[in-house]
Amino acid sequence: MVHKDTDCEILHLDVVDKVRSTMPKEPILNEVSTLFKIMGDNTRSRILWALDQNEMCVCDLAALLNMTKSAISHQLRLLREAHLVRFHREGKNVFYVIDDDHVKDIFEKAVEHIIEKNNPTL
Repeated sequence: MVHKDTDCEILHLDVVDKVRSTMPKEPILNEVSTLFKIMGDNTRSRILWALDQNEMCVCDLAALLNMTKSAISHQLRLLREAHLVRFHREGKNVFYVIDDDHVKDIFEKAVEHIIEKNNPTL
């Protein structure tokens, strides 16, 4: 059977039908792409790494990453809007943390993948 929108002959129609029936709707996949785009920024990845290790305030993140408080705040806003980090107040201090275990797992698996890819003997 030749697929009408491609020049390919479908060799495994049962597999194509099975995968098609479980594929998330387009809006969900668009959000997945957006999630990875947000995580794909170097500065935001560094912030996520730091927050994966420990909750931190803006000033501590700025000192760690050698950036201005304003620049860190901007990146944290984007991460908050994407539900990747959240904050809580303790008096006058605001501390940021990874939003939930899903975010932590995604980020840690990505780091693990890169480490293993770059050093396959580990």
